[in-house]
Amino acid sequence: MHFPLLKVYTVSEKESEVASKNSDGYKTDFMIIKRELTKVYAPENQLGLLGAGHIARPVMMNKFSETDPFILLMDDVLDKKNEKPVGGPHPHAGFEAVTLVLEGELGHGANKMKPGDFELMTAGSGLIHNETIDKIVRRRILQLWITLPKKDRWVNPRVQKLPAAHAPKKFKNGVHILLYSGSFAGLTSPIRNYVPLIIADVEMASRVSTIQEIPASYNSFLYVLRGSVKVGEEEKILNEDEVGWLNALSCDGQSELRLTAGEEGVRFVLYAAKPQGENIVAYGPFIGDTSEDINRLNLEYRRGRMRHISTAPETQIVIW
Repeated sequence: MHFPLLKVYTVSEKESEVASKNSDGYKTDFMIIKRELTKVYAPENQLGLLGAGHIARPVMMNKFSETDPFILLMDDVLDKKNEKPVGGPHPHAGFEAVTLVLEGELGHGANKMKPGDFELMTAGSGLIHNETIDKIVRRRILQLWITLPKKDRWVNPRVQKLPAAHAPKKFKNGVHILLYSGSFAGLTSPIRNYVPLIIADVEMASRVSTIQEIPASYNSFLYVLRGSVKVGEEEKILNEDEVGWLNALSCDGQSELRLTAGEEGVRFVLYAAKPQGENIVAYGPFIGDTSEDINRLNLEYRRGRMRHISTAPETQIVIW
């Protein structure tokens, strides 16, 4: 995975007019809030840190002030053709790492994840985990970094695993939804969140249309894995391997997202979360509120004060 360099980010207010006025000039509150595509791009392949056969595609290309609370998202493809070990133990702190397996397997033994499995790892005060790969393997995963609220930045580390078989799901009128986090389409995930977060794997049959609700204040985007989809009342097309960000709103309540699958159907992952409006500093595997936080975390790691997540108490390892 590619780590961001040291930067200080600021968050600006997002403005959106969502209420109309009647003839007397008073605002009405019955207007339906619509979501539309405002930014579309196709992430480019980059050589990953694991060498030959490792492609890391940076799905998130905006500034944090625009993507808050999302820090980064990597579409990570590994086609390893030998048994030479790569990867290894490394630290994280100050954020949450969210992993969704799309193809192949990740991990070993009881920790093995298969296609459709989901993991949310709260790094919090700091942890070490191991991603050593010592066999021939082909896999594809989506790994998201999401900030923690400032008040929860240094919570005790925790891992939550949600196998595909246990994830809430719905199939109706050609729309199949697998929900991993939050509440969406009448489903609610058991995953516990510090930041309100929706992650849903959505498949739609050819030309099928649906209208789904998401909180109006959530920063939201779609990443298309297969096919194409028309988004919003304007029916802007989002194609395979493209990312589409929805218009940013600062109001409360729900908003409507209209979707129509293309000729070959579509599969996409929806990410939506509540912005935190707080500055962060990012350096390598650490997120902090100040550069002093980063210096402290580096020192703690070098002095061996961060524990491996495998040594965490059972209460901090949750399998749903």
